[in-house]
Amino acid sequence: MAPLRALVAGGHEIVMVVSQPDRKRGRGGAMVPSPVKAAALALGLPVSDGVDDVLGRGAELGVVVAFGKLVRPHVLAELPMVNVHFSLLPRWRGAAPVERAILAGDERAGVCIMGLEAGLDTGPVYACREVEIGAEATAAELRAELVEIGTELLLGLLREGAPAPASAVPQVGEATYAKKLEPGEHRLDWKRPAAYLFRVVRLGQAWTTFRGKRVKVLKAVPVPGVTGFAPGEIYPKGLAAGTGDGALRMLLVQPEGKSAQPFADWLNGARLRAGERFV
Repeated sequence: MAPLRALVAGGHEIVMVVSQPDRKRGRGGAMVPSPVKAAALALGLPVSDGVDDVLGRGAELGVVVAFGKLVRPHVLAELPMVNVHFSLLPRWRGAAPVERAILAGDERAGVCIMGLEAGLDTGPVYACREVEIGAEATAAELRAELVEIGTELLLGLLREGAPAPASAVPQVGEATYAKKLEPGEHRLDWKRPAAYLFRVVRLGQAWTTFRGKRVKVLKAVPVPGVTGFAPGEIYPKGLAAGTGDGALRMLLVQPEGKSAQPFADWLNGARLRAGERFV
């Protein structure tokens, strides 16, 4: 949404916005537009969910941001496009570069503006900027930072009009792929080291189970050097759970069907019995 609003504010003419189709959301199952579509409609811009609809409209350049689908060659043949991609290409091509960078323990991330090709994030690069991933940065925080930087890079690139393809440089280095996270990857595997579980929590939507019900872990910190506790074993005095290496101190959780609460409050209400643990 931020790049779209910035392009409009910068005086660029937007002939059409292409977004994902409306989807059912919430308990009521109402059809809800994507945030990009909602922003475009609020700006009075025409919107479609079909990429081919941009053809024949006189556009000089297409701008792609987290679209989630490949653009077919016949569209690119008529309309050149640039893609704002949230990684240091060619590392983490694909759908979930921010999440994969955090999960892998990368120390650096970035955003690149590249020329779009039919391949998955294979195009030449016009501009890149690197940032440090904070030791406690969440995926949402890192993504927000990269969106801001990417928007700035995009506006700079377009300041003199559509960029010349010859000014882009090929990607260099070993490519890695950031496939979309599966729901099971958000589940805390207590046999893994605490440092890894902390990264899972930073992705958002981390969860475990207790007495057969799901408990979301919203905030936690790793505690290295703790020994003597089995994976998932709850240590009430330290408000922590054992892991494969160290422990994970729980700060904020959300039990199934309830609101978020401090872990100490949840623990008081759970009335832990001997031998119980997270699984």
